[in-house]
Amino acid sequence: MTGRTAAVRRPSLLRRVAGEHSAVRRFDGLMLVAVAGLCVIGTLLVWSSTRTWAPGSTGLVKKHLLNQALGVVLCGIVASIDHRAMRAYAPLVFLTSLVGLGLVITPLGATINGSHSWILLGGGFAVQPSEFAKVGLLLITAMLLAQPAEGSDRPRGFDVVLALLAAALTIGLVMLQPDLGTAMVLAVIAASALIIAGVRKRWIAALTTVAGAAVFAVFYFQLLEPYQVARFTAFVDPSVDPRGVGYNSTQSLIAIGSGQLLGKGLLGGGQTTGRFVPEQHTDFIFTVAGEEFGFLGSVTVVLLLGVVLLRGLKIARQCEDRFGTLVAGTIVCWFAFQMFINVGMTIGIMPITGLPLPFVSYGGTATFANLIAVGLLQAIRVRGHSFD
Repeated sequence: MTGRTAAVRRPSLLRRVAGEHSAVRRFDGLMLVAVAGLCVIGTLLVWSSTRTWAPGSTGLVKKHLLNQALGVVLCGIVASIDHRAMRAYAPLVFLTSLVGLGLVITPLGATINGSHSWILLGGGFAVQPSEFAKVGLLLITAMLLAQPAEGSDRPRGFDVVLALLAAALTIGLVMLQPDLGTAMVLAVIAASALIIAGVRKRWIAALTTVAGAAVFAVFYFQLLEPYQVARFTAFVDPSVDPRGVGYNSTQSLIAIGSGQLLGKGLLGGGQTTGRFVPEQHTDFIFTVAGEEFGFLGSVTVVLLLGVVLLRGLKIARQCEDRFGTLVAGTIVCWFAFQMFINVGMTIGIMPITGLPLPFVSYGGTATFANLIAVGLLQAIRVRGHSFD
């Protein structure tokens, strides 16, 4: 056979990528469409909320688009890896995330918005290791809890202890920053992994008791930072100090309420243009959606987030190996908790915790972590062996 004939018969790159047996054809398209829709909406909201004060007429949009592009590349790379092979790399990912958290509490760390949780890279870029710690913790807990005890479908007690130690170490390093919001997400990741793994009820009861005692101790011994106490005070009664601790909550409700049914239109929000709501491009970006896109626009964002969660649940249910089920189920719990807290704090039903809205808020490291998680879900979907 001549070289020319062999070249003719060799499948093209397009056929290898989109052919009948290609992994790309087995991706969860509906989830990807929902994520893409959220990213587009987020880009518009970031443009509206930053154009009046950030350098340039486009605000932080260009940097946001760059972060999204890098996140999509990371998502694609992770999606192309067999999720079962990731089980072997889970300890390395976890240890790397711990190193990042450790570097934050050294002179390399930087304080932004009252939280010492960043490492400055120069050129206006920074990385937040606690976001990557979410991925590291969910992988290591899934790895430890995926192997059931002999003659049982429950994880071994020793593995449960190791998973709890991994969670405690990660949460402890995050609390040193301090970053209560991220610590709560990490706690949810660990707890959801234990529940999905089917640990015995006595473990759940013991952990609930310990968690309750820890919360009591935090408030009794006044271990929270002053700004954290102020946030809880504002949540209980925003009218106590509407120009102080209750300012964010009050302005957030005004912004969302002023949008009414159809909103004031993109770039037309007075609360957004006037910067009455702090951090409106990150933690409070849902207020921009409420003001400029109205109730219908806000519901659209929530529905798209719901699609991501439902498709993630379907992937977890269809996966035929415990590790994949644990990873997918834990990611869904992570996203669901963070979405609920972010939206809840903007409408006054949850205290302000500084958690961004996945796929919508401006951010670099958070965007990377979220899209890596989507890549994990897609990898599990492709190789779960059980599809409709």
